[in-house]
Amino acid sequence: MIWEVFRQEENGEYHTHCGNVHAPDREMAKQFAAIQHGRRKPTNSLWVVPKEEVGEIDSDDVTFGGTTDKGYRWTMTYNLQTDQAEEVVESESEQEQADKQRGEA
Repeated sequence: MIWEVFRQEENGEYHTHCGNVHAPDREMAKQFAAIQHGRRKPTNSLWVVPKEEVGEIDSDDVTFGGTTDKGYRWTMTYNLQTDQAEEVVESESEQEQADKQRGEA
């Protein structure tokens, strides 16, 4: 049986896939993983998972990512010609003043 091994280098970091081991049961897989993947590099912990239990989602299943247009975050993208946009104009002015105080403008 094939077991996938994920290694965490330091506490708090993500586990990353580092390889696999062949073992008949979970205990042997954990021992093999510790020997093969846990002693060569600094290791905080290992995850050992049966290969058939690892699920995959690829771009055929779902669209990843999102919009890269973040224009909705800035007041200058709005139409400021209407009477209803007074609050937006005030907000833009306040943002410019804050930028000046921080030395960004």
